[in-house]
Amino acid sequence: MSAPRKLFVKTYGCQMNVYDSERMTEALGGEGYVATDRPEDADMILLNTCHIREKAAEKVYSELGRMRALKDAKPDLKIGVAGCVAQAEGEEIMRRAPMVDLVVGPQSYHRLPAMDRAIQIGAKALDTDFPEDDKFDTLQARPKMKRAPAAFLTVQEGCDKFCAFCVVPYTRGAEVSRPAERVMREARELVDAGVAEITLLGQNVNAYHGHGAGLAGLIWDLSAIDGLKRIRFTTSHPNDMDDALIDAHGTCEKLMPYLHLPVQSGSDRILKAMNRKHTAEGYLKLVDRIRAARPDIMLSSDFIVGFPGETEEDFEATLDLIRKVEFGQAYSFKYSTRPGTPAAEKPQMPDDVMTERLFRLQALLTQQQRKIQDEMVGRTVGVLFEKPGRIAGQMIGKSDYLHAVYAEAPANVLGQVRQVRITTAGTNSLGGELVG
Repeated sequence: MSAPRKLFVKTYGCQMNVYDSERMTEALGGEGYVATDRPEDADMILLNTCHIREKAAEKVYSELGRMRALKDAKPDLKIGVAGCVAQAEGEEIMRRAPMVDLVVGPQSYHRLPAMDRAIQIGAKALDTDFPEDDKFDTLQARPKMKRAPAAFLTVQEGCDKFCAFCVVPYTRGAEVSRPAERVMREARELVDAGVAEITLLGQNVNAYHGHGAGLAGLIWDLSAIDGLKRIRFTTSHPNDMDDALIDAHGTCEKLMPYLHLPVQSGSDRILKAMNRKHTAEGYLKLVDRIRAARPDIMLSSDFIVGFPGETEEDFEATLDLIRKVEFGQAYSFKYSTRPGTPAAEKPQMPDDVMTERLFRLQALLTQQQRKIQDEMVGRTVGVLFEKPGRIAGQMIGKSDYLHAVYAEAPANVLGQVRQVRITTAGTNSLGGELVG
């Protein structure tokens, strides 16, 4: 029997890429690969890329350049590029980086086994199609192996919104939802393998239509699975937060009180230029409805600073919206162009102006985040313990509100939701003690 080949996967970007990397590793497991965390030991290196961040493609080419020494030392090493940069760049990757053996887009990774067989006999393999066959139908069932207590589960892919700054419709394609029965089957497999919390993923996850009652209906069905203790979902679009989903936040015990709801800007003029199709006032009213259903919910969001044409007045409108909402967490970035998107053709803002505005915005967000974390001290919250801490006798997990929490606890709390009284608040985590 030949020794198993080793696969090293480096994942960039969003949670959907984390999920995709797991599925790609499983797909190649059927070809005799086992995962390794050391690229120098690998027989194949696969970069699962993201096209959202600034200069994403150039960063991939730089990473490939650093891997040239590994390829020189081990000529039989196979190198592949997957994900959204692979979809966007396609043949250009092969041209600029001849050392690459395989390029596969995010909708085609179920074809990896056949692509691997091709590159093993010296061919190059490129697949950036949007195939008619459903990759989830083709992929094998999840392996029956012990898993971490929390897992991601993709239920929806693609986007029909066409925000002016975003490449997702071009790299992930149109919105597609997985049928509910297939999602339920995979969720049960995860729970049987030890998963206690599932985060449902989608580019527009609350636009999910694979269930007759939408995402809310799927959440209620999932909540009936014995052993599944927690449900989350991300990422949402404000226009797809329907009444049933808002109601579920107030009535479904397993749906956690945390919601990532990107707004991007507080200026209606900029929101229109972004093609977001919602207004600042509409967003604020939506927040009021959500908090009426679940008063203790923690909100997170995304912000883009310096979108083309943004004035100081537009920026102040964003700061005003942040002050009104009070976010517990947020992601914020300076605008950067994505080739092929409408905003890339507009005159760009000076970098120093964007930098100064981002500093002000992040200072306000940090102030809000710290205030909310300080207010957690003295409260008792549920914590799903996921791993040992850096200090002996310490375990770390996530609170109901997605805060990282550490506490002295026995190792057997792993995978359990335990009540923890919060005693300290740090910049990025909370400390506490087990109750009972």
